[in-house]
Amino acid sequence: MKATLIHGPGDIRVERVPDPELHTSTDAIVRVTHSCICGSDLWPYRGIDLSSTEEGPKRIGHEFLGVVEETGSEVNSPRPGDVVVAPFTFSDGDCAFCREGLPTSCVNGGGWGADGVDGAQGEAVRVPWAEGTLVTLPADGDDELNASLLTLSDVFSTGHHAAVSASVGLGSTVLVIGDGAVGLSGVLAADRLGAEQVIIMGRHPRRTELARRFGATDVVAERGPEGVERVRELTGGQGASSVLECVGTAESLATAVDAVRAGGAIGRVGAPVYENIPQPGRTFLKNVTISGGVAPARHYIPKLLPDVLEGRIRPGQVFDHTLGLDEIAEGYRAMHDREALKVLVRP
Repeated sequence: MKATLIHGPGDIRVERVPDPELHTSTDAIVRVTHSCICGSDLWPYRGIDLSSTEEGPKRIGHEFLGVVEETGSEVNSPRPGDVVVAPFTFSDGDCAFCREGLPTSCVNGGGWGADGVDGAQGEAVRVPWAEGTLVTLPADGDDELNASLLTLSDVFSTGHHAAVSASVGLGSTVLVIGDGAVGLSGVLAADRLGAEQVIIMGRHPRRTELARRFGATDVVAERGPEGVERVRELTGGQGASSVLECVGTAESLATAVDAVRAGGAIGRVGAPVYENIPQPGRTFLKNVTISGGVAPARHYIPKLLPDVLEGRIRPGQVFDHTLGLDEIAEGYRAMHDREALKVLVRP
């Protein structure tokens, strides 16, 4: 079958690899119908790999929808023929962390594209712990619905995690830092949770236009101290009660710390490329909560799925390019060069 491999910075190739096979009785084989490129995939593409120590070419991709083709003997659900969505990590669904709603810390879990596990940007994937990992979907989704369902795998679940970590609720004043796909998902998540005011910091008109469709009430194009001052002007001088940090740089986190109001909360979900959290004394004196991390997507998917299926939210609008698997290198280039917001891939 065909699959995407990364050979090094800027070097994405589609190559022939062995078809996946069941390794254990808890595995499933899923034929991929929809995958995509994540902003975090761009870190190794740019030469910054935050997690892997593997040498040489490796599989890549961690978001997919597909059809179950085969299951191990211990997998009761899903069954062959079922349409499923896979969260961006696999998990057994039964360990203490899974039962507590933190499947990303599953004692038997792991990530796609590492340690001998298939990456999602290919024609098929072996899914470990299939019963605990996969979520069954209706089989009759159209292109628009399928795009939104795919976001549950990672990007919308991550935006939701940012909002939850920042304690967004009815009447909240929210600041979203970052106008990438995660930031835009955070805007939609904050609106879904009942925020009264949602400010997005971004300067790309096509993206901020989508942010307004997702529920943003204000757009701040300024950065740094000027951006913080503008946020304070929009919030009566106090700052935002909830700040969603969706970038992962030292600058974006410093902006979050400066823009949050006393007693507020910061939800950080941008994959961090900083070493330290700034202003520990100031956040301590202001009683600021800093939370967040890797989104437990498998925990969130059942909660978010009804709103997607019933059309109350359409997070799939973050996809602005669709390419075939053979064109995926162009998708990486387009996202790296900020010509594309998020690329959907059809194997």
